[in-house]
Amino acid sequence: MPRRAKRKHVMISAVAERYDIHPQTLRMYEREGLLKPRRSEGNTRLYDEEAITRLESILALTRDMGVNLAGVEVILRLQEQLEALAAERDRLRELLERQSRERSATILRKHALVRIRSAALVKREER
Repeated sequence: MPRRAKRKHVMISAVAERYDIHPQTLRMYEREGLLKPRRSEGNTRLYDEEAITRLESILALTRDMGVNLAGVEVILRLQEQLEALAAERDRLRELLERQSRERSATILRKHALVRIRSAALVKREER
């Protein structure tokens, strides 16, 4: 069974202290569905890098921009949708490029709409 890479997790008290926020506020963000910290076997909230990055976005929106929690939820959901659409766009672009390369490799010169002359033939005609 392959081992999962160890990820750094931080307890709620350390996150609260680091961001000057009350632990109850973090719990409220979780209840509202804005944050989803992992849980230890003892049910302790553990924040990984992804959760901390999301918390930083929430704090920037609420503290710096004055957005309420309902607005934060909408903004975060829209950001997730944009990221998913960008990933899908990139996937489709790669698929189209791969198909184009495969088609180009299979097209025979004699079936091309424009005949391609060899360099030797062009030089002879120029004389």
